[in-house]
Amino acid sequence: MNTLSTKSNGVVIFHSGYGHTTRVADAIAEGSGAALIQIDSEGNLSDQAWSDINAAHFVIFGSPTYMGGPSWQFKKFADMSSKPWFADLWKDKVFGGFTNSASVNGDKLATLQYFSLLAAQHAGIWVGMGVKSSNTKASQRDDVNRMGSFLGSMAQTPADASPDEMSPGDLETARLYGRRVADIAARHFPAA
Repeated sequence: MNTLSTKSNGVVIFHSGYGHTTRVADAIAEGSGAALIQIDSEGNLSDQAWSDINAAHFVIFGSPTYMGGPSWQFKKFADMSSKPWFADLWKDKVFGGFTNSASVNGDKLATLQYFSLLAAQHAGIWVGMGVKSSNTKASQRDDVNRMGSFLGSMAQTPADASPDEMSPGDLETARLYGRRVADIAARHFPAA
């Protein structure tokens, strides 16, 4: 995992059950220059990870969509974020989010809405996708923003596909979104 960068000063905090969401997180981090913080299989983070989140200018949430929402491990992290919430430690940070599921719809929107509401509870600034969808007859599986999401980055991977078989278009969508979140954060937190 990357360490917190003074250049981008952002974090991608995510849980991945089978490796697919890790690939999306890597693409988001590549686009944004942010540090990766992975929530472990028990929903925990190290003290250093919490410190890195508190110090970051932007935070991008990620989780697979399971049963119409983020994984329980991500929800545990969200519940634990009540401690920084009480102290307003994440107030006015820039936020974004991404998800992946096996189905084309897969109720991924509910996961992104969960993330945006969590950001709002922390008095954060949410960044939308900023890339129009690929929605013509000529559109292909590997086009950018083929999921047609505007709230954040969505990816779709068939249930029997390995992480290596993910759509290059979905990963490029994630890279573009990561760049957008970092660029907007840089406008809000210009270098001194």
